Amino acid sequence: MALSLTLPTASGSLTPYALRGTAPVRPEAGVKFNRIAYSAAHVVADPLAAVDPWLQAAVDWDATIAYRRHLFSLGLGVAEAMDTAQRGMGLDWPTSLELIRRSLDAAKDVPGALVASGCGTDHLNIDDVKSVDDVIRGYEEQMAAIEALGGKLIVMASRALARVAKSPGDYERVYDRILSQSKQPVVLHWLGDMFDPALAGYWGSKDADAAMDTALAVIATHPHKVDGIKISLLDKDKEIAMRRRLPAGVRMYTGDDFNYAELIAGDGFGSEPTHGQSDALLGIFDAIAPAASAALGALAQGNTEKFHAILGPTVPLSRHIFAAPTRFYKTGVVFMAWLNGHQKHFTMVGGQQSTRSLQHFAELFRLADAANLLEHPELAVRRMKTLLALHGVEG
Repeated sequence: MALSLTLPTASGSLTPYALRGTAPVRPEAGVKFNRIAYSAAHVVADPLAAVDPWLQAAVDWDATIAYRRHLFSLGLGVAEAMDTAQRGMGLDWPTSLELIRRSLDAAKDVPGALVASGCGTDHLNIDDVKSVDDVIRGYEEQMAAIEALGGKLIVMASRALARVAKSPGDYERVYDRILSQSKQPVVLHWLGDMFDPALAGYWGSKDADAAMDTALAVIATHPHKVDGIKISLLDKDKEIAMRRRLPAGVRMYTGDDFNYAELIAGDGFGSEPTHGQSDALLGIFDAIAPAASAALGALAQGNTEKFHAILGPTVPLSRHIFAAPTRFYKTGVVFMAWLNGHQKHFTMVGGQQSTRSLQHFAELFRLADAANLLEHPELAVRRMKTLLALHGVEG
């Protein structure tokens, strides 16, 4: 008999639902990817800590690092201490640095494991930031701390810079300084204001094409210091346009959680491989890790049809998780980890498990089932029923 439960609909009614999905596809052992693929990983909160969740971050370090080992086992890299981990949205800089340290230590046990770590200015009191020089000093402080651990940098977008910069030239000055000092090539991150409203007008313009020109000028000045750029604008045409203009060898890391399958597969444009395809640095890969790994393995073997067959059904789920207000997507990522047994509870840093409605979670459950992403269906049903009961839905 099929597993079933009662789920709310968007209209507020209750409807029986029977699971129809199959077990998640598992990646073939030993397959090497022909794309670099980072999963921006979440943190597991410690629900037993005596803290005020809105004010203090309490992390379950064992469960958090265990999840990173799970990602490594699937061949995925870890983009550490990013917004998926609630960086600047509940996770403070001291805790982020400890997270980076522990993740780098865990990677030492896994040959070839990739870790890149978020470097920003979120430790600064934004009201005290008065100049571009203050922003530079903030970046340099985090940069020194991460590089002292041997870490590779992801230079995150800065709320402080967006606030004090008066022109594209201010952005060029900051990034010139950071890139000139970096010990190894970095990943730049252009995070759109749909993810963080405080980043509106980044790169000195609210016009995306003008902003892109500034970002490309920064990269062109330091092509050997830039491994790639991750853009999170949820606009595939802008990503394609930008990757076609990148200097030779500089990668486009897709951050498009709406269109990642087609962007990773690529269109074969240009004489440079990096102009016709995207690598990946995605928050959704946290939630769909087994499917992402299996699909990337198929792509590496030249089986594009299988790649799309595996990854395509995950796209509706991702679009739902990242639906507006997009900054609440982290709740869906953690919900998936709980459903699939990667953590014992559905509690988040900052209490952000409350940012989505029961109807949202119900539709997420349906889409995860349709995408064959429920790793332990009986457990998933039991946990979904627990959430429903907390909201007054029995049966």
